[in-house]
Amino acid sequence: MATVAVIGAGQMGSGIAQTAAQFGYNVLLSDVSLDLAQNAKAGIGKALDKLVGREKMGAAEAVALLDRITPIAEYAPMTEAGLIIEAATEREEIKRRIFESASAVLAKDAILASNTSSIPITRMATSTPDPARFIGLHFFNPVPVMQLIEIIPGLATAPETLARTRAFAESLGKQVVQSEDEPGFVVNRVLVPMLNEAAFVLGQGTASIADIDKGCRLGLNHPMGPLELADFVGLDTCLDIIRVLHNTTGDSKYRPAPLLVKYVEAGWLGRKTKRGFYDYNGETPVPTR
Repeated sequence: MATVAVIGAGQMGSGIAQTAAQFGYNVLLSDVSLDLAQNAKAGIGKALDKLVGREKMGAAEAVALLDRITPIAEYAPMTEAGLIIEAATEREEIKRRIFESASAVLAKDAILASNTSSIPITRMATSTPDPARFIGLHFFNPVPVMQLIEIIPGLATAPETLARTRAFAESLGKQVVQSEDEPGFVVNRVLVPMLNEAAFVLGQGTASIADIDKGCRLGLNHPMGPLELADFVGLDTCLDIIRVLHNTTGDSKYRPAPLLVKYVEAGWLGRKTKRGFYDYNGETPVPTR
């Protein structure tokens, strides 16, 4: 496949587009408006300028990479893509609408993939006309830096679809793990309950934000504490994932922490809103409690 389409030009979609273009693919980067897609390309350009400034990429390479990304706002151009990747917010109803629109322009031998981090693939495949060509392709943030991709075949995913998707992921220089189609897959099935439990520990007054994160960094040898990491991921995303786990499994161990719900309701979503478990308005993040 020479051309890849990415639907959703947010942080994840932009990262996927940048990475695919870096490895020689022509990329159609789509969002609900052309302005959003163009702004995302401009953001990629700024990120590349920083890499050039640090001498981690040549100026000509950066220009060529950016030239391979074409912002679009319509689905029609995606007929030339061998792979269409949905990278929208972690809301199933939004993703299903995208799959229905993308399916209308999906080329005969093309693959439709979702970057979902938790929602069952088999269930979402029912929104596509050919579930055999539908698969989960979960990148990790920040995409150009993180080395892992999870691949999740659904019940109806064809072996050829799985093989071609793995080949694409490996062509990006990534390491691949394959998961059965279970809620949360591998990484988030382990990670998000830990982040949620950290919010329980904080909400119950067991320890402060600083001490919870310090304890996990030093006691578990993690590079980031769970509350700091939750802010980085986005508290709304964490809540969406834990709700998928809770609603899909029916297991009470996945119930959302009340404090996490409260922060999301307040619009305190972490780094992207400059306030979550930490306040990011100053030069150094400050714990909010």
